[in-house]
Formats: sequence, structure tokens, C-alpha cells
Amino acid sequence: MKQFKKPLALAVVALAVTGCMQQEKFPVSEAAPEAEQDKMAYAFGSTLGEYVGDTLNRQEEAEFVLNRDLVIAGFVDAVKGDAKISQAEAEELITAMQAQIAEQRATVVGGKALEEGEAYQAENAKKEGVTVTESGLQYEVMQEGPEGGAQPSATDLVEVHYHGTLINGEVFDSSVERGEPLVLPLNRVIAGWTEGVQLMSVGDKYRFVIPADLAYGERGAGNGQIPPNATLVFEVELLNIVNPEAMEEQPVEIEAKQ
Repeated sequence: MKQFKKPLALAVVALAVTGCMQQEKFPVSEAAPEAEQDKMAYAFGSTLGEYVGDTLNRQEEAEFVLNRDLVIAGFVDAVKGDAKISQAEAEELITAMQAQIAEQRATVVGGKALEEGEAYQAENAKKEGVTVTESGLQYEVMQEGPEGGAQPSATDLVEVHYHGTLINGEVFDSSVERGEPLVLPLNRVIAGWTEGVQLMSVGDKYRFVIPADLAYGERGAGNGQIPPNATLVFEVELLNIVNPEAMEEQPVEIEAKQ
């Protein structure tokens, strides 16, 4: 999975601009600008605004809420060259803030995700055709490939198509949607993948329900897209076991694990 990251400074600027535009002296645009350079400016601001909006939503999920008026005040003061705290102190505070958010997110969001994930696993395990392994991994055969198809080992490179969602159906990564399969080493992905794909033969398509301890655990992933302690659902089609020599000239991009 690819993470979309921007420097914290950009996030703060975007939040400040968003907030300031709500004040009377910073009127909100009634329509998109027409001049090309004005469109570029608007696009830059709207892109940052969307990013910050998503970030704030994730923070609020963790019950961490910033006073936006003070964020705006800090931005305006800094633009005027009149910041009330030093850059060193600001960096120290930002570091502390990030640690607090991570801790609260693990407790609040992670606790909820763990409870909901366990309930989902219990219900899924009752479905006809679902097998639960000793580790807790759940799988269901959706499609069988040709008889006698090769099975990968943990050290093999495999070519797969996959579609990954949270238990609520929200897609966080999908080679199917991108229209391009992925080649990856099975010993460099989450444990649920390493175990599950080894059960498959070339041509098979399985549905996996992967408990948090076989996925990303308490840390989550995807810049907040995958919450701490999240149970993951993957539909995986094993297309091929790849000869490593054929990959020597091609870099391998791992998207199923952060």
C-alpha cells in the first residue's frame, strides 16, 4: 500500500488557510477561478485542504481535537514574523502532539477496531466454506485453478491480484482497481498473507479474513487508513510463481505491507 504523506508544515498551512477563509476578511470562493495560474493556486489550496480534512477526521476519531483558532493565530503570527514561540519549542510541541495522538489512537480507535474485528471474525467463522487455521487466519476458496497447480513457499516471489478492505467494506488497497497485478516476496508481507498464499495453488482465488495480530497490529498502517488492531479482508488471486531471475532488472514495489 502506498502512503500519501506531506510535511507537517504544509498541513498546518492548509488548516490555517481553511480556517481563515471562514472569516469575513478571507471570503470563500463562490466559483472556480478562470485564469490558469489562479486555477493552479486554487488547486494547490484545495488539495492541501482535503488532506488536512482527512487528517483532522482521523485525529477526532482518536478524541484529539485542536483549537483551530489558535492554529490560525500561530500561522498568521508566523507569516508576519511575530511568532510567539521559537521554532525549537514549536518542533518539541509538535513531536509531543504526535506522540499523544498515536497513544490516544491506539487506545480509542484501536480498542473499538479490536472489539468489532473479533465480532466479525466470530460471525465469519460460522459461514459455510470458511476454514480457520491454528493461527486464527480465516479463508474461503472462491475459485479453484487447474488441478495440480504449483504452490508457493514462504520465500517465493508471487504474482497476485488482490482487493483489500476493512470489515466495513472500505477499500484501502486494490491491485484489481489499479488494473495491474503485483509481484512480491511472500516473506516480506504481513503474516496473514505469508501463511494464506502458501495454501493456494496457481489459478486459485481465496478470500482471507486476517486478524490484527497477523496484519498490522497496534500500529495500523496506510497513514491512518488502516486503524490500529484492524481486522482485514483480502480477496487474493494467485496468478503465478515468478522466476527470480526474470525480476533481476525490475525493482519490486511492495504494496501489501508498509
